[in-house]
Amino acid sequence: MSFIQAIIIAILQGATELFPVSSLGHAVILPALLHWSYDLHDEAFLPFLVMLHLGTSVALLIFFWKDWAALFKGSAGLLGSRIQMESMHILFLLVVATIPAVIIGGLFEHMLRSLFGSASSAAIFLFLNGVMLLLAEKLRGMGGRYGVRTVADMTMRDALVIGVCQCIAFLPGFSRSGATICGGLIRGLRHDTAARFSFLMAEPVIIAATVREAFKMRHMPLQPGQMHVALIAAVISGVTALASTAFLMRYFRDHDRWALSPFAYYCIGAGLIATLIFHFSA
Repeated sequence: MSFIQAIIIAILQGATELFPVSSLGHAVILPALLHWSYDLHDEAFLPFLVMLHLGTSVALLIFFWKDWAALFKGSAGLLGSRIQMESMHILFLLVVATIPAVIIGGLFEHMLRSLFGSASSAAIFLFLNGVMLLLAEKLRGMGGRYGVRTVADMTMRDALVIGVCQCIAFLPGFSRSGATICGGLIRGLRHDTAARFSFLMAEPVIIAATVREAFKMRHMPLQPGQMHVALIAAVISGVTALASTAFLMRYFRDHDRWALSPFAYYCIGAGLIATLIFHFSA
């Protein structure tokens, strides 16, 4: 991987990890379209991937540090009994929403990505990701609730539905943030509330992925040049993720009626074009 390619992948990771357009799908599709001769799933790229995920997780922690600080202070009873109950409720919702991905990921993630990890499959799933985003806009509030404005107002059923939706993202081309936001919309959440819960969910998920990848490389010899590029990529990924989060939270707040639609049309168009290119170049 050249330095320029590493920078492009870092920017792509920082943006698409949070935008509802699938970071994994783009990481598979873009190198195939540009005929880059490397495989990000190769063990040689583990340090690079670890640092990319670390940069993204630090960015999310910086942006939502007030939320996390309030949650842990509140749960410890430092902000009063009412806030304590509310904080413990939110932490409980985050745990509930994470359980489906832990179970499904542990059982089927490797199998799903080995079966559907090709660039052509990712392009099809990217197209379907766009369809999913449009459907979610049409089906908002199908559970009879509409306009839930705060994470504290969510129910355990809301969190469970969002957690199940997150599992769709094990298929490369489906977006984790897109799937979870869609799950929130179906349960009647506003776009900004669904996005906030999705991004809070992302923190433990990304940290867990980082720890898992770091554990795999515990016996790998690391080259100084390799880590230098990985560190630069981590900073770029983190800065991009921080800017993306700030933009998206404001965007979802200000465009609640149709916020997912532009991303949906992009995914449908990009997925269709990539599918045609892969089909005719085969």
